[in-house]
Amino acid sequence: MRLKDKVALITGGTSGIGTATAKRFAQEGAAVVITGRDVERGEQIVQDIVATGGEALFIRSDVRLAADCRNAVNQTLERFGRVDILFNNAGVFHPKTIPECTEEEWDETIDSSLKGAFLMSKFVLPSMIERGSGSIIHTSSGWGILGGDKAAAYCAAKGGLVVMAKAMAIDHGPQGIRVNCVCPGDVLTPMLADDAAKRGMSWDDYAAGAADRPLGRIGTAEDIANAVLYLASDESSFVTGESLVVDGGGVAG
Repeated sequence: MRLKDKVALITGGTSGIGTATAKRFAQEGAAVVITGRDVERGEQIVQDIVATGGEALFIRSDVRLAADCRNAVNQTLERFGRVDILFNNAGVFHPKTIPECTEEEWDETIDSSLKGAFLMSKFVLPSMIERGSGSIIHTSSGWGILGGDKAAAYCAAKGGLVVMAKAMAIDHGPQGIRVNCVCPGDVLTPMLADDAAKRGMSWDDYAAGAADRPLGRIGTAEDIANAVLYLASDESSFVTGESLVVDGGGVAG
C-alpha cells in the first residue's frame, strides 16, 4: 500500500475528482478526511469508504472561510494527530467572459480555488513543518496553463495555483514539504455536465468537443485520482513545484 499509515485531507471531497481521490487514497491505506458543504453526500462517502475497510471522516467546511479551514485542520489533527497529504481540490466554474462575469461570480471562483488553497495550506503547513515532511497538491487545470474560452475567472484562479505551487515549493522544500499541481483536462464530473448546460449545448455536441484530443476520449475522475496518488506518494519524492497535466493530450495538441 502506497499510503499506509498516512493521513490525507481533501477539500471538495463530496463529488467528482475529490470523491474518487478519497476512495483511491483509502484503498492505498490512508486515513482520509474530506471536506465540503454537502453533509448528506459527505457522510455517504465516509460510509462507502468504511464499508470497504477504510478509515474516513467528513467535516462540513467552506474553503472560502478562514474559520472553516482552521477548524477542518484542527479536527483532523485532533482525530489523527497529523496531516501527511493536503489535496486542495475545491472549486467552482462559471463559463463567462470578463464583461459577462459578475463580481460575485469572480469572487466565488477565485475564493473557492485560489484563496481556499491558500487558507488550507496556511493552517496545515505549521504541522507539516514541525514534522519535516508533507505533500500538498492543488487542483489546477489545463486551462491554468493555456487558457480557455468563456473562463476568465477560472483561468485566473487555476493559473494562480500553478505559480503559487512553484513559490510554495521553493519556500518549503528545505522543510521536507513538496508542493505540486495536477492539471486535469475535461473530466466526466458533475461540473462538466453543468458547464454544458450553462453554455446551452447538448451533451452529445459538448462531449464530442471535449473528446477531440489525441487520446480521443473524456477523462474520468479515476484517471485524475491516480495522478494525485502519484504526487501524494513517495514515488514522486523528487518532484516538487511541478504541474502534472492529465488531459489525454489536450494541451499537447
